[in-house]
Amino acid sequence: MSSRLTIEREGAVLVMGVNRPEKRNAFDLETIAALAAAYEELGTDPTLRAGVLFGHGDHFSAGLDLMQVGPAVAEGGPQALSGGRAFDPFGVWGPQVPKPVVLAVSGISFTLSIELALACDIVVASETVRFRQLEIGRGILPFGGATMRAPARLGWGNAMRFLLTGEEFGATEALRIGLVQEVVAHGQHVTRARALAQVIARQAPLGVQGTLANARIAESHGVQAATQHLAALLPTVMASADAAEGMMSFVERRDAVFSGR
Repeated sequence: MSSRLTIEREGAVLVMGVNRPEKRNAFDLETIAALAAAYEELGTDPTLRAGVLFGHGDHFSAGLDLMQVGPAVAEGGPQALSGGRAFDPFGVWGPQVPKPVVLAVSGISFTLSIELALACDIVVASETVRFRQLEIGRGILPFGGATMRAPARLGWGNAMRFLLTGEEFGATEALRIGLVQEVVAHGQHVTRARALAQVIARQAPLGVQGTLANARIAESHGVQAATQHLAALLPTVMASADAAEGMMSFVERRDAVFSGR
């Protein structure tokens, strides 16, 4: 187990904390590998239903530790960011984790922080958050998904505004363009992210994962591909024990208890 990442299990939620506060949680190769391993655990363990990702200390992350990661990328390509596991935390150089991840950000949240936000499913920001996609000012360009996802998610002009200027923006602007979904008081972002993940974890796992998969197919391959995927997926979900439990809980006016089957 790497000291670069803390892992907690809160029921069906895996809580992952980037743990390099003395370096403003800059991601070196060990941190990337540890996060990829945690995503693999989240994605393959049937008892886990959602994840939370946050950074210890005042800042989520200052970005890549370029002095170490840069040469690895230059030599082996950007696949170095995938961590060599079943699921790529950035969802660019390998498959995305099939379960929802809620990201909590605060303070300095530069470069890969934005790309992880675009790869996660819900983002909660502290009012202190500071975003910046500054690669072009270092003579390179983003390679963790920002150039691909930001135009579609945030709108072309909003994306180009921060991709091409490298200028910093805060919580209000991030909320306006849709990079984050909630802004909370300083110190409350992780608590809120955990709470949202617990709400997700109480829903039907087959429905949650099917919703996520179908939405991702629509985003990456278009509505027609998503329609075909949904048509193939729906009979299995409708015939599941969870679907029966959902109907019974409605009739009995109680909370459903889903098994994931």
